[in-house]
Amino acid sequence: MTKKALSLVLTSSTILFTAGCGGGGEVSSTPQASESSPAPEVATGPSGSVSGVITYTNGDPDTEIKMAADPTCQGLHSDAVYTERVVASEAGQLANVFVYVKEGVTGSYSAPSDSMVLDQNGCQYSPHVSGVMVGQTLVIRNSDATLHNVHALPKNNPEFNQGQPFQNMEIEKTFDAAEVMIRFKCDVHPWMGSYMGVVEHPFFN
Repeated sequence: MTKKALSLVLTSSTILFTAGCGGGGEVSSTPQASESSPAPEVATGPSGSVSGVITYTNGDPDTEIKMAADPTCQGLHSDAVYTERVVASEAGQLANVFVYVKEGVTGSYSAPSDSMVLDQNGCQYSPHVSGVMVGQTLVIRNSDATLHNVHALPKNNPEFNQGQPFQNMEIEKTFDAAEVMIRFKCDVHPWMGSYMGVVEHPFFN
């Protein structure tokens, strides 16, 4: 790879969580990219593509959530609900993975005008893993008819902890510094969790 080559990082909140709890999971990826794909010299000139599958083997199984402590939450589901800490197919293909270019990006990129929405629906965060650009508006919505308390735990950005007692209530936040990943939790419902990557460019998924 040349010095201009892009460095691709694949990260998952699931793996971070499992590693922190001593899980025995192993992560592998099969990215496919051309070594001749240079980093973009200007904001309008990116080239090349990366594709692949993230696999996770020997991991702890997902656990069922017990929502009886909040009858409203429990009444929103007729079937079993799981934490989404590990979401993998039988072949080990892993969901909820944040992929971004860590090094090699040049140029300046403005935050998109479209907002990113983090919803609390069915007493779970949706999406479970997501990404925004620095300065992009994040809308945090409570779609449930019960109290949620959004508690973000960043290290490079200010922490915030705000209640949303009413259905369809929304708050807006932005992050001023890049950070991968930021954990979100609900202090009312301890099973709720989400992870968000904040980057300075649009090369993430």
